[in-house]
Amino acid sequence: MPSSADLPDETIDTLLTLLRQSRGLSQLRLAELLCAASGTPTLSRHEISRWERGERVPGPHWLSWLAIVLEVPPEVLERSARISRWVRHAPPEPRFVWGEIAPGVRGRRLADKPLTASG
Repeated sequence: MPSSADLPDETIDTLLTLLRQSRGLSQLRLAELLCAASGTPTLSRHEISRWERGERVPGPHWLSWLAIVLEVPPEVLERSARISRWVRHAPPEPRFVWGEIAPGVRGRRLADKPLTASG
């Protein structure tokens, strides 16, 4: 089982896809393994797909079973889930509009000749 230091800080969608593919598992096969391990027959490949597309983040119940089935330390998946939740709820990047940064600059010539690296 790899240690948490061996795996990169990824969102859970990216990490699950990498782990599943590196083990040669399809989404359907991963769902089957999770159902067998957990005793919960209702998990489908569609839910695996939602996790891998970042539409949903698996909760603690499924994270613990994913850790067992994918042979990864639980803290690795928990950290990735936290990263995913943070990314989903992070404020959007600021969008700059020229008029807000430098009023009156839009459409005005800033130099008589093209600027070069030397100035």
